[in-house]
Amino acid sequence: MPATNLQLDTADVGQSICELAARLFPLHRSLTGEGNRETLHCLAESLPLEVHAVATGESVLDWRVPQEWRIRDAFIADAAGNRIVDYRQSNLHVVNGSVGVQATLPWSELRSHLHSLPKQPDAIPYRTDFFQSGWGFCLPHRLVEQLENAPQATYQVCIDAEYFDGELNYGEIALPGSCPEQVVLYAHLCHPSLANDNLAGICLAAHLAQWLRSTPRRYSYRIVFAPATLGAITWLARNEQAVSQIRHGLVLTLLGCQSPFTYKRSRRMHAAIDRIVARCLAAYPDSEIRPFTPIGYDERQFCSPGFNLPFGCLMRSGPGEFPEYHTSHDNLATLKSEVLAESFALCKQVLEAIEAERIYVRKDAKGEPCLGRYGIYRALGERDDRGRFQEAMMWLLNLADGEHSLVDMAEQSQLPLSLFEDVAETLTAHGLVESRHELQRR
Repeated sequence: MPATNLQLDTADVGQSICELAARLFPLHRSLTGEGNRETLHCLAESLPLEVHAVATGESVLDWRVPQEWRIRDAFIADAAGNRIVDYRQSNLHVVNGSVGVQATLPWSELRSHLHSLPKQPDAIPYRTDFFQSGWGFCLPHRLVEQLENAPQATYQVCIDAEYFDGELNYGEIALPGSCPEQVVLYAHLCHPSLANDNLAGICLAAHLAQWLRSTPRRYSYRIVFAPATLGAITWLARNEQAVSQIRHGLVLTLLGCQSPFTYKRSRRMHAAIDRIVARCLAAYPDSEIRPFTPIGYDERQFCSPGFNLPFGCLMRSGPGEFPEYHTSHDNLATLKSEVLAESFALCKQVLEAIEAERIYVRKDAKGEPCLGRYGIYRALGERDDRGRFQEAMMWLLNLADGEHSLVDMAEQSQLPLSLFEDVAETLTAHGLVESRHELQRR
């Protein structure tokens, strides 16, 4: 396959994300296995991504890395050998993690191993069966009804799959900044052939990594691609000594469908990342801010006891809240290039706000400075922004007391956070304020 080309032009980034998703879509990702490695190797073609391998049996917190799962083929065939259900047509047809099966079964026995969705009769559901030694097939409910109405005496059932001692893989991009404190972006990669969940998050994170590489950075960044739950637990177990350096974290998922932005707060509820994302989302009136719950994606691992990291989850809808969720209908058609471009722009805005966040202190005399003497009052007052820049400037000058950050000022004034970033740059250039090195810890 040709090397991945990640375009970063604003007009093209949505289409570039879609193209990367199309390349990754057919790969059979799982908790472990070759599909995960192929996905990571594809990303590594354009990014400085290191692929980690953790051996079966290794202890990771309260878990152990399981055996690796491999599947070669699977089908249900009639007595004449005609494939009724064929893994080669969709990797969703097999319950992810199924043990190997080679048998001839009557309909009455086969039926209990079939999964379908009566309310979505044309969709193939996505199901998993790890740690339970089970097996099954997923198929459209219309096909199940056809088979029930005219069952044959027996069916040939084959799942050519096995478990063996192998490895769990995750990928990580490390981008050092001017300080060792870190921002972590995380995307789960274990789902096969599901576009919004979570090729959207994987491909968006890859493009953000490419943008960060070309941008001066105060913080150091880690972009992590790992299987859900056990991948995050494994990463935490192997980085336990370094997590104290994490200042902000975001799980990226479900960002390609046409739904309003949804942000789930960290367990701390009012960490700097929670407040920064909330201020950035103020420009999106349909967006929703939700409280933390210990249910959902891997933010629950990063926010778990013993870590309690400032990790939120950025989505466009919650898990299970869009009709295509965990079905074959979550295909490439669910991804809209303009939606992904907007998601990229919001993530970029959040990261720019993280980089810009400072504590500011006045350098001039007490009281309100004579801005006309600096030649900036008239010019700023004439900006075509209904005076908002001038208003933000007055707020910043008043709150630049060494105790208020830019997000504090945005919250108190109800003005856009990005406006305070521009104002801070202008006032710093004129020698009226200076920034403290670090944001106050919360």
